[in-house]
Amino acid sequence: MFQPVPIFVGLRYSVPRGHGFFVSFITWVSLLGVAVGVAAVITVLSVMNGFESELRGRLLSLSAHATLSAGGAAITDWQQRIKQLQGSSGLTGAAPFLDTDAMLSRESSMSGAIVRGIDPALDPQVSSIGDAMREGKLSDLKPGLNRIILGRMLAYQLQLGVGDSVVVMTSGGAAGSDRFVPRLQQFEVVGIFEVGLQEHDSVLALINLSDAEALRRMQGPSGIRLKFDDVLNAPGLARLAAQRLKPPLQVRDWTQENEAYFRAIRIEKTMMGLILMLIVAVAVFNIVATLVMVVNDKRTDIAILRTLGLSPGGVLAVFMTQGVLIGWIGTALGLGLGLTLSLNVDVIVPFLESTLGFHIFDPGVFYLNGIPSETHAGEVVFITVVALLLTVVATIYPALQAAKTQPAEALRYE
Repeated sequence: MFQPVPIFVGLRYSVPRGHGFFVSFITWVSLLGVAVGVAAVITVLSVMNGFESELRGRLLSLSAHATLSAGGAAITDWQQRIKQLQGSSGLTGAAPFLDTDAMLSRESSMSGAIVRGIDPALDPQVSSIGDAMREGKLSDLKPGLNRIILGRMLAYQLQLGVGDSVVVMTSGGAAGSDRFVPRLQQFEVVGIFEVGLQEHDSVLALINLSDAEALRRMQGPSGIRLKFDDVLNAPGLARLAAQRLKPPLQVRDWTQENEAYFRAIRIEKTMMGLILMLIVAVAVFNIVATLVMVVNDKRTDIAILRTLGLSPGGVLAVFMTQGVLIGWIGTALGLGLGLTLSLNVDVIVPFLESTLGFHIFDPGVFYLNGIPSETHAGEVVFITVVALLLTVVATIYPALQAAKTQPAEALRYE
């Protein structure tokens, strides 16, 4: 069916002719529609991938890839447990922690917080808190000195700065009763951090692990945080590492800790991709309309070709060639444009902002000062293949109608 003659004729029909301006115009609109649709899908999904990576990085800046716990009980032999974990596949760091729900107060200001006890020497192995310090150093958390480091938003809410004192209030059981009475402990602010995520900056405070044990009256941390060289494979690697521990500990990875965030992002990406693919679908319908008009316009030509010996399959190939050419050129243009935009967002956006005089993300309002972009080859290939298949499918009905043309009927009044 797809021989040189049908392909040659199909290519000739694809070239705009002066007497068929309207058909040629619709052809160009269809081609550009496919190109714009493919480019939009690639660009938008790349930007959403960038936001997802940015969010994941900020969530994990103070959270580990996985945690090991004993169901809320203290892990008294945590040093031995960390030694058992050494040599685990992909493991790059392990550090103890002890979280406590507390109320921080200063004069008339109060705010709820999570007070996390850490080992300043080991914690940089599992978090990037050192890079997030705006004032002070992580090493300032000396044991027994009741020092504390606050998130920037938490410090702002309490009107605290380095050198100020804050009262940490926790609940504890009263001796010989079931009542809860508050425990009050005064701490000195020695540092402020900012990671750019409200869930951390507005609720998290860091103290030395030994101070946290004294505050909670526990003889060890509540868990061990782990970090791996590949965050995407961390869930499986964490479970492999946990098998080295005797007795075992409970494992919880970052996908479980932040499941709601990433489920929402996946749903949003899926829906956005489907919505943007409607642009391609509209362009595909234009291809159908274009070919239908071409078939009606070329009925006499089809009849002549049939009388010269061209088979119905050859006629089918003529119009499939024309439709596929329109769709594939549009897809190729969209692929090139989409990759150009998605790979150069960091250059294009600042240029548009400086030219038009506005900020897409105002640094004074948002933690982001640019639009991140991350292009995944698998998504690009999938989008391209789907667009190509849609354009092929769009040619089938008009081409079948052309193949059914009867020469005698078409030439009756010629």
